[in-house]
Amino acid sequence: MALYTCEKCGMSIGEMTCGQCGKQLEHNTIQADDGRDIHVSECPDGHGKVKSPMCCGQDMTRNA
Repeated sequence: MALYTCEKCGMSIGEMTCGQCGKQLEHNTIQADDGRDIHVSECPDGHGKVKSPMCCGQDMTRNA
């Protein structure tokens, strides 16, 4: 099952895992200094986080 889908073109991305522990990255939101919400995918064991995927110049939508 795809985890992220582009609303414009339909491209989808499946499971993303942490390179250190192999656990599936979890979706979360952090707040930028200017108050905007930024979608991230982060390791549940605290090994780090990355900006959630983008496609067609916009954030991809996370599927439930």
